[in-house]
Amino acid sequence: MTEIPPPGVPQSIDAVEQMLAAEGYVAARALSTVVFLALRLGRPLFLEGEAGVGKTEIAKVIARALGRRLIRLQCYEGLDAASAVAEWNFAAQMVAIRTAEAAGGADRDLLKTELFTEDFLIERPLLAAMRPQPGGPPVLLIDELDRTDEPFEAYLLEALSDFQVTIPELGTVRAPSPPIVILTSNRTREVHDALKRRCLYHWVDYPTAEREQQILTARCPEAQEALSREIVAFVQKLRTEDLFKKPGVAETIDWAKCLLALDVISLTPEVIADTLGAILKYQDDIQKLQGSAAKRLLDDIRKDLAPA
Repeated sequence: MTEIPPPGVPQSIDAVEQMLAAEGYVAARALSTVVFLALRLGRPLFLEGEAGVGKTEIAKVIARALGRRLIRLQCYEGLDAASAVAEWNFAAQMVAIRTAEAAGGADRDLLKTELFTEDFLIERPLLAAMRPQPGGPPVLLIDELDRTDEPFEAYLLEALSDFQVTIPELGTVRAPSPPIVILTSNRTREVHDALKRRCLYHWVDYPTAEREQQILTARCPEAQEALSREIVAFVQKLRTEDLFKKPGVAETIDWAKCLLALDVISLTPEVIADTLGAILKYQDDIQKLQGSAAKRLLDDIRKDLAPA
């Protein structure tokens, strides 16, 4: 029996492509397919790839397109359950204790019960994602999971398996409807297989020149076509160089906006040298492109773009 997609979710892969395109996100067919399956089956989607290729943006676009709240958990080393789920507002609790003591005759057992209620709970992203939200289940973005430690990965298994979190003082909070979960990783380390098994997986690669041109046209429509072609060709050529950090799509868009702000109509070695900081983020990489290297790449793309 064919499973019926949840209300409001695109009914086909083509509909997903159109939904993303309407928000300015030009997705490859494989990415549109895995997004469709994640939405249809209610499975978390694990996106892996280099920084700047559009992994985080896909969650933002889905939230906007479906009219859902976006809840973002930015991962970092040392992230623990308290920071991700909920924390007690100790300052407010202390004020309540002192107020009760000043009033006199405070019942300690009753006070302890009242201190550990929702009124004193600071909600963090994982707990918020399990709550009912206006417009339907939210989009939960667990961003840069590879930055966390393995113990936190293990904690996520409960949340992603049963869509629930446990607060010792309050008990288990289960989502009435599963959130749309998207996890991203820049692959600075391997994420454990147990977590990956609970997700649909997709590697987000650098786009082809044709698709990057479409992306740039969608995100920076004010750029002239000739300049856009040069920008895309140059960035594509840069990615073949021996660089510490190759520029992503985000850098391509940023560079185009910088060039437009400078009223550039065509690339020159001087313009490239002055704006390399928009596409390269390491000094060693920038030094490699100084002088004749930038001119060589520019000459190469001009040959490639020249009419046959």
